[in-house]
Amino acid sequence: MDIQAMLFQFLGGLGIFLFGLKYMGDGLQRSAGDNLREILNRFTKTPLRAILAGVFITVMIQSSSGATVLAVGLVSAGFMTLKQAIGVIMGANIGTTITAFIIGVDIGAYALPILALGAFLLFFFKNPFVNSMGQIIFGFGGLFYGLELMGAGMEPLETLPVFKEIMLSLSESPILGVFAGTGLTVLLQSSSATIGILQELYGHGSITLEAALPVLFGNNIGTTITAILASMGASVAAKRTSASHVIFNLIGTIMIVIIISPFTVFMSSLATRLSLNPEMTIAFAHGIFNISNVLIQMWFINHLANFVTKLIPGQESILEYDSSHLDQSIIQTAPTMALNQAKLEVGQMGEFVMEEFKSMFSYYNKQDPKSRQDMMHLEEVVNDIDVNLTEYLMLISNVELPIHSVSEHGVIMDVTKYLERIGDHCENILKNIQEARKAAKKSIKKGATDIEIEKVFFDEDLVLLFNLVEKNIAESIRSFSENNYSLAGEVIQREKEINQLEKDIRKKYIKRLNKGKGVPSEGILFVDIVSNLERISDHSVKIAKHTLGIRYPYQKKNVATSELAPNVTAEGAIE
Repeated sequence: MDIQAMLFQFLGGLGIFLFGLKYMGDGLQRSAGDNLREILNRFTKTPLRAILAGVFITVMIQSSSGATVLAVGLVSAGFMTLKQAIGVIMGANIGTTITAFIIGVDIGAYALPILALGAFLLFFFKNPFVNSMGQIIFGFGGLFYGLELMGAGMEPLETLPVFKEIMLSLSESPILGVFAGTGLTVLLQSSSATIGILQELYGHGSITLEAALPVLFGNNIGTTITAILASMGASVAAKRTSASHVIFNLIGTIMIVIIISPFTVFMSSLATRLSLNPEMTIAFAHGIFNISNVLIQMWFINHLANFVTKLIPGQESILEYDSSHLDQSIIQTAPTMALNQAKLEVGQMGEFVMEEFKSMFSYYNKQDPKSRQDMMHLEEVVNDIDVNLTEYLMLISNVELPIHSVSEHGVIMDVTKYLERIGDHCENILKNIQEARKAAKKSIKKGATDIEIEKVFFDEDLVLLFNLVEKNIAESIRSFSENNYSLAGEVIQREKEINQLEKDIRKKYIKRLNKGKGVPSEGILFVDIVSNLERISDHSVKIAKHTLGIRYPYQKKNVATSELAPNVTAEGAIE
């Protein structure tokens, strides 16, 4: 027996299988666009709908871990509760069984023609949709070609005495089989790969059904490792979601191991009745187990959520999102009321933007992964709200509005865009901070001391600028939500101080560079941070001017001077 050839063929086949699986999933995700996150966002209001959404998303991207990560992001951002996320995880466990059924269909002989068709669509067409289909087909073919290679590589194993002894041990000890399945899945980081190997082994007669089933169920525990690794150092919501995943799969595996003998007899009988091939027998066992596990545990979602909340204390999400504002049913009958609802949504969007800025500022101060992750989650939420709110306002624009409401509609649309741009500038600053730290580390290598770098990075004037801009964002949002002219005036007045401070910081960096301190790339990054902060303040001022009704000439209203901040006149505000 040529051990090297056998090992190379198995590992090569495994590599092609994993590549095909991921490539197919990426193609499915590309063809679905951004709709996957939207599905989880909108269609998870009840446990059953959350489970169905989890099934659908997992089938679409061929990755239960991917569906779990999407759910974690939505929980962290406040768009989804922990109970909804648990439903998605349960659905993901059902969705992941589809891969086993695909593998169970014996079309390995056609793997190469499928690969050829996928490559043809990828290389000879420019249409993005056709390319995505080519990617899906190519990945599908790669999956089966990899299985064929793995099967051929593993075929000689059944003649090895050591392998026979291991399989005998697995047959006699279900617990050992569970550990073997868990370990293999942790090693490969893919439950589908473990099941694929198991199907090939059982298909070639190298393993009995009694030995295969415990390994199959152990795979369900192993697949939670990805979620555990992803949640390390992440938010409380991420940790609770991954803990729910582990507990749910662990309970399911314990239940099935207790009745493993009657379940094995049942599967053997079912395979005989339905004339199932060995690969499809494993697929049916996997499907029946996961569906049964979900049907039993779905009634205890509240208990599971309460348990992990006590197990991992802390704040579940940064902010809780209220999705009730944008009610499309009232647009036709009460468009003015719909406009008021849109304004409430703007206020909520402002809260998320404020938290995004705070998370970015926290990252500037600490450079901790949690602040960075929080900010990126919040940026996604702000973009989602922007899309939904803009769509809602467009629907309102199709209805006849009173003259004063037409003006208000335009204002709300503008303020929505200003808030979205503030979020974009926060993301720019985050990237600049990361690049600036890299540049700082290079400066240390070139001879600059840590103290010198810290003095530049935590510049007092820059910190002051952050604080002033934060005040402007908060007060401009409040001024708009509450129609508070005094706050709006304070925002406009503070803008003068911010502009002057921005100029002073620029001059300071130029002087530093002229004296030969620091490197030009480092200075450019800090100037970019300052520039983005100044632009954020500009957008805050525009929101404040909308509050005062002086953003555009047709919006002018009589604003009493006494209602403005001290030293701010209506004429000065207009200027």
